[in-house]
Amino acid sequence: MTSNDRRCVVTGLGVICAVGNNVEETWKNALNSVSGIHKTTSVDTDKCYADLAAEVHCDTLDEIDHPEEKDRASKLCIKAAKEALADANLSDFADDQRVSVIIGSCVGGVISVEHYNRHGKNALDIPKMPIASIASQVAETCRAGGIVTNVANACAAGTISIALACDLIRSGKADVVIAGGADSFAAVPYSGFLSLHALDENGCSPFNHCNGITLGEGAGIVIVESFAHAEKRKAKTYCEVLGAGVTSDAHHITAPREDALCLTEAMNRAVKNSGIQKKDIGYVNAHGTGTGKNDNAEITAFTKFFGEENPTVSVSSTKVMTGHCLGAAGAIEAVFSIKALTTNTVLPTLHYSAEDSEALKAKVGALDFVQNVPHEKELQCVMSNNVAFGGTNASIIFSKKAGNVQALSAKDKKIAVTGLGIVCPLGNSKDAYIAAVEKDAKPESASIHSTIALDDYKELGIKMAFYRKLDNLGQLQTVSGMRALQDGNFKVSDENAKDIGIIVGTSEGGLGATYDFEELIAKLGNAQGSAFKFPHTVYNAAGGYLSICSGIKGYGVTITTGPLSGLDSIGYSMNVIHDGQEHAMMATGTDENLPIITEFAQKLNVAADQVVAPYSNSNGCVVGDGSVSILMEADDFAKSRGAKIYCYALGYGNGRKNVNFGHISGSDSALDLAIREALADAKISVDDIDAVCGFANGYAKLDAIEKSSLSRVFGDRLEKLPLIEVKERVGEGRAGSAALAAAEAALLLSGELKSENAYFVGKDGAVKTQKIDAADLKKVLVISFATGGSYSAVVLGK
Repeated sequence: MTSNDRRCVVTGLGVICAVGNNVEETWKNALNSVSGIHKTTSVDTDKCYADLAAEVHCDTLDEIDHPEEKDRASKLCIKAAKEALADANLSDFADDQRVSVIIGSCVGGVISVEHYNRHGKNALDIPKMPIASIASQVAETCRAGGIVTNVANACAAGTISIALACDLIRSGKADVVIAGGADSFAAVPYSGFLSLHALDENGCSPFNHCNGITLGEGAGIVIVESFAHAEKRKAKTYCEVLGAGVTSDAHHITAPREDALCLTEAMNRAVKNSGIQKKDIGYVNAHGTGTGKNDNAEITAFTKFFGEENPTVSVSSTKVMTGHCLGAAGAIEAVFSIKALTTNTVLPTLHYSAEDSEALKAKVGALDFVQNVPHEKELQCVMSNNVAFGGTNASIIFSKKAGNVQALSAKDKKIAVTGLGIVCPLGNSKDAYIAAVEKDAKPESASIHSTIALDDYKELGIKMAFYRKLDNLGQLQTVSGMRALQDGNFKVSDENAKDIGIIVGTSEGGLGATYDFEELIAKLGNAQGSAFKFPHTVYNAAGGYLSICSGIKGYGVTITTGPLSGLDSIGYSMNVIHDGQEHAMMATGTDENLPIITEFAQKLNVAADQVVAPYSNSNGCVVGDGSVSILMEADDFAKSRGAKIYCYALGYGNGRKNVNFGHISGSDSALDLAIREALADAKISVDDIDAVCGFANGYAKLDAIEKSSLSRVFGDRLEKLPLIEVKERVGEGRAGSAALAAAEAALLLSGELKSENAYFVGKDGAVKTQKIDAADLKKVLVISFATGGSYSAVVLGK
């Protein structure tokens, strides 16, 4: 079956960046070769060797509902989203479940992190900090009721968000997706890139002088629709979105592979998934940052990839106009690429002298690296590429005509769970967790955390030289991921490294490292940032370290929506396998509990001051953490290598009822939707579910949502339905706990965990506990939540 039945078309565009506050202004300035790079006016440049930035100047960003609740990154994104929706002739979706929001970002609400630290630690700043707030607040603005998530793959996030939008449409999960990226210019990224000596004091010069980047800010949004939905409402369309390719370098946390092996693979995947030929591509909007290593790697990739098939393809980097807008870069460049395609205009890279042009020609040969001024060219397909910290490569193709895109090629394949890696406050292995459950271990304080020990590294063969590069989040993720590979007896080799990918789900990601970096520069100044600490501020660093340590070179994405991200990583991994992108995926949930994370929970009045249990009607929860990795494989692939099978992933679902980000009350009906969608996806009924692994943590408002929803969905059956709550043992570990709930279900279904304590809710709402026998379980429902009104559900079965 081809996805021509579910073709993806672009029906709306929105952008805000240094060269324009809307698409028309931005495109006009691009055609006139205008650069938005100037001396920065918003950050302190004292003793800093570079003081240039591409800043947005817009006095209408606060003309939205409750601007005081939103970080600058969200404001930029909402501005672009509103333009794109108006362009598409769409507006209020009334919580329509078929409308999703996917937003990419690198640093998220970093300005709110700075404000919190420097201006009295106001609790109102905290909900504005995580990347997860951005997509939620865009959804809240237009009442999109479908899957709402953020891609946190640093500078490739905007591109991946559009690719994921198409995945949702082709898998039948959405009709309309608001996709793009947003980031703001701020002290943390500015100081960080200074510390890496990666900024060009004279302004970036991609593929030319290559002395460094210049940071920018902004947002780009594309409205992606199924062709059928757009046709039904007679919408105008700009183009088709064909295929995309995503890979991991498994090489270095900040530097690309010099041989461009995995970038070339991402481009190959994009072309293959698009059903076109290399010669069909007329223009490539390159990542083109202006750093020597990045630019040279891209030139190597283009030379290898296009070779004799398309030796004169046109290439340029628009970052010399917009600056490097981090997580917004791919989305803004997608808008440029689509405008180039629809107007048959190839954009230039600026600031070339005649001497520069001669030097470039010696490096790129026949490739048409467009310089200084745009030119006309008949275009059928264009490619947009981005690479990122953590070793991520992403490539996507836009086309005037429908490609023969292969999708859902493995949809009928069963997906097996074959390996579990558990790191939590109870211990750093599956066996340690099982032993703790058998002893009925509970938290010993209201704030608990996991601790990685030297023995963990020795047992897994991780060298100390590698260990020393990791921050706490990277340690948690690397150990749990390597444990899952070890448990699944999956040996990554040169032959299969591209057959397996990683989806990291995280609620706060690098927020702790970001705060640590902010404290440093607040004290010492922007010129004194740490080159060691800065890479950890990006949310996908943990997944990048796991890729490097394991050698996994396949699909690699970090998503952040809140606690349910640990469960969404499973659903996302199922999609990747069903699409035939990979044979195996590592689905992970990872969050840490640093002192600052506990402080945030206390400031928000959701942290208990003593140990509490689920359903204890408390006004807070135990703050915890953890990293759980779940190895998933296509059933035939698992059996071909003789893998043991814990259970099968049968279905997943999502639901959303918009409430303000940071809140949950009033959204509980969305959990009903998520559960029913997961059951439908698994092709089973409520009567087939034998137990629920839930998300109750003792916080009365949250526990009440779980209880009331399960009562509506299961009716009288709830009284005899065991509810298993892992947070009674590990605290609220957000994405880590959500993934642990799924791992617990797998352990029970496999019989490795023979019994467990369970809660039972009576008809009167009273709760009792009783030990249950795992042998009676055949299908288990796992559920999780996120503030803002999103819920996820996964069904696992024998």
